[in-house]
Amino acid sequence: ALAWTAELHLERGEGHVAQERAEAMITLCSEQGFSQFLGWGTVLRGAALIRQEQWTEGIAQVRQGLEMWAVEILKESFLVWLARGYGGAGQIDEGLAAVAEALRLVEKNDERFYEAEVYRIKGKLTLEQLKINNAKLKITDTHPQATNPQIEAEAEACFLKAIDIARKQQAQSLELRATMSLARLWQQQGKHAEARQMLAEIYGWFTEGFDTKDLQEAKGLIEELSD
Repeated sequence: ALAWTAELHLERGEGHVAQERAEAMITLCSEQGFSQFLGWGTVLRGAALIRQEQWTEGIAQVRQGLEMWAVEILKESFLVWLARGYGGAGQIDEGLAAVAEALRLVEKNDERFYEAEVYRIKGKLTLEQLKINNAKLKITDTHPQATNPQIEAEAEACFLKAIDIARKQQAQSLELRATMSLARLWQQQGKHAEARQMLAEIYGWFTEGFDTKDLQEAKGLIEELSD
């Protein structure tokens, strides 16, 4: 129960509350000798820290939990949090490696509940890699930012695949998240109308939860795209 409430708060973007649930889970597992669930709790604590942008400690906690987790079930979602942490810390190659392992497990075990998010994070990391490459060029006003249509197309394909998977699973929260990632890319490409229409459609599906992080960000992005 503590594990799943922590997972729920993570998905709602409530890192601090998720951390509290994970800490309670770790305490219980330590007291009762539940070594397997202790690994899950450690991953969740790391994910909660990553949600709060405490990248280094979050990565360390997720890695520690993964080492304690002796089975492959749920591992794809753990690897997604590891990839998110690496992305936040600017360690893009490590993040993409975690995504690749998650996708391998998706296909091996046919465990697809978080598949859409795996592809979304892959797309985000792909774009971050492009940003880092541009930064290395020491871009100035007289040296405009380089773009790589092939890399952007690769990221776009990841976002579209994430949206398609989420729709087939009727996982509207994951669809919203993937659509926001795609809308931000289209915004950079000047395709404001297309981005707004697509995002507004999925946003309009929701009838509650408007205080959650994703829906608040979606509303703000729709307003940006309307200007």
